[in-house]
Amino acid sequence: MWYHVSDANSYLVITGGGIPDVKIVKKAWMFPWQKCSKITISPFDFEITLQAMTIEKLNFSLPAVFTIGPDDNQESLTKYAKILTGNASQAISPGRDHVQEIVKGIIEGETRVIVSGMTMEEIFKERQVFKTAVIKNVQSELNQFGLRIYNANVKELQDTNGSEYFKSLSRKAHEGASNQAKVDVANAKMLGNIGEAEKIGRTRQEISKIDAQTAVLETQRKSEKAQADAQLATTQIKLDMGINLARITAQRQADAKDSELQKDVEVQRAQTELEKRRATDLVHAKIERESVEQRANAKFDADSKNADGVLYKQQQDAVARYNATVKDTDAKVYREQKEAEVNFFRASKEADAAFIAKQKEAAGIMEMAKAYEHMASVLGGPQGLLQYMMLQDNTYEKLAQANAQAINGLQPKITVRNSGENAGGSGDATAPIRNILQSLPPLLSTINDQTGIAPPSWLASMGTQQGQSEERALVKAQKEKLVNGDGGRR
Repeated sequence: MWYHVSDANSYLVITGGGIPDVKIVKKAWMFPWQKCSKITISPFDFEITLQAMTIEKLNFSLPAVFTIGPDDNQESLTKYAKILTGNASQAISPGRDHVQEIVKGIIEGETRVIVSGMTMEEIFKERQVFKTAVIKNVQSELNQFGLRIYNANVKELQDTNGSEYFKSLSRKAHEGASNQAKVDVANAKMLGNIGEAEKIGRTRQEISKIDAQTAVLETQRKSEKAQADAQLATTQIKLDMGINLARITAQRQADAKDSELQKDVEVQRAQTELEKRRATDLVHAKIERESVEQRANAKFDADSKNADGVLYKQQQDAVARYNATVKDTDAKVYREQKEAEVNFFRASKEADAAFIAKQKEAAGIMEMAKAYEHMASVLGGPQGLLQYMMLQDNTYEKLAQANAQAINGLQPKITVRNSGENAGGSGDATAPIRNILQSLPPLLSTINDQTGIAPPSWLASMGTQQGQSEERALVKAQKEKLVNGDGGRR
């Protein structure tokens, strides 16, 4: 019994007693009734050169390099060991010529199938698509052998013996590059002139913009209504400009599409002629067709450049008109905003002044009210405060003067009749008035008890100060006599 171990890039293939089919492992114990061989999974490169024909019936040579090796999984390794290992008593060498022959046959068959359905232009331009299709088709065939494509590199396409297709293409590319260089020089000059004019225009625009900003800094924003009108006008201008630009762009695209369709027609015509005469003058027809294409492309490029120049100029004119209109509109709106703000500021200040004056006046009244309230509490109530204020303003004197002026010169006739003990004129003439005044305090007291209405304090004290009341009544009677001027009865 032996113990076998494989290398890192190899596997042990064991068959014999106790193993139904094939056992693939890295290490194992071997019995005398079992056999063991090694297979390597290192990929190997091999180059092939395919002779193929396109759908256009053009022959070409396709050099390619493929990197292929066994796939590292049990199912694929089993297929590879059972089908491609050859003599089980020997390890498979890295060369693996019989494997390469099988793979080469699969690659040639699948590649020719793919190439026969493609044009030369598609193979040349869509190199990655072609490579992907080859790998996909070849891999589907190699799966039955347990092999895997690690990489496929398609080299440059080459002419077969007697064909000058790619050589003619090279000459065509050289001439096209020369013509394109001339076009690029003319284009660069045009761009330089346009750039210079654009810089001059932008300089003027920036100067105008700075002037406008200076004017804006000297003023304030305009009113909301004026700003809304300006925004509406600006939006309308933008929409008009966008419509004009879209119309011009659509026209240019239509012209470009027409030129492209004409170019396709010429290409199809040239391809038809090329197919008819491919046996004898294939190369010459191809060169002629490509020359026609180059001239058509040059003409198309020149027309496109001219159209782009006209479009650019129209765009610049439209932008300049738009900027001028926007600046005029902004200046007008800003001026109206400033006038509205000045009027608003003046009205606000006048209203604030009036409001402050009313506040001060109200505050003064409140302070006076507080002072009057304090004085009323000191003077015994509102009645005392009222009497104090009347004394301060000499209200009693003014009332006396007004009453005196009112009755001055009236010469009233007063008749006093005595029917009592003073009848006959021997008694006091002021006795009736004194009697009336003496009856007032009890009357006022009764009114206060029944209604709650209190008389003035000076009037209520007349009942308790009878002597003073009589003296005041006497003084009053004397004053009346003096006013009447005769002091006697009438």
